[in-house]
Amino acid sequence: MVREDKKKGVYVQDAKFVPVSSYEEIAASVDMGTNNRTIAATDMNATSSRAHTVVQIRFTQKQFNMETGKPERELQSNINLIDLAGSERAKKTNASGDRLAEGSNINKSLMILGKVIKALADKAGGMSKKSDVVPYRESKLTFILKPFLGGNAKTSMVAALSPASDNYVETLSTLRYAYQVKEIKN
Repeated sequence: MVREDKKKGVYVQDAKFVPVSSYEEIAASVDMGTNNRTIAATDMNATSSRAHTVVQIRFTQKQFNMETGKPERELQSNINLIDLAGSERAKKTNASGDRLAEGSNINKSLMILGKVIKALADKAGGMSKKSDVVPYRESKLTFILKPFLGGNAKTSMVAALSPASDNYVETLSTLRYAYQVKEIKN
């Protein structure tokens, strides 16, 4: 369940946080999360992600008083790596049952993310009023991403495109998505 708290901000209840102190431990934790990701075959992709994956790396720097040895100040920074499952056309995947439901949920969350990105890009470009509401709460994904898209953050997007002509529509959609992300000003 996704929650919001004045002190914690937006967080996932019961999310697993693993303390690490080296790059190797970070890589091992990311690998563990990747291995727990749900993957299933469809007619479009033999190893299709069946859900979005969010990995947060939280860096904490503590400054101590040299005389007392007590902590004086703590600085925190987060890196969030989000692997979005790709949108799917049910007809092309020939999905049914659970695979069809997963694809539908993926498409819905991506559609709402598109609405959020458009609203943020419109605000940045002066195309909407500052009072216009950005629909973060319409999906768990956008609610989780709220601090990273519209907050004090730097956002980058890497888009995976297919060179196959039969994936033209999906590729064009991804490029439009990426273009709008580029327009967001945090």
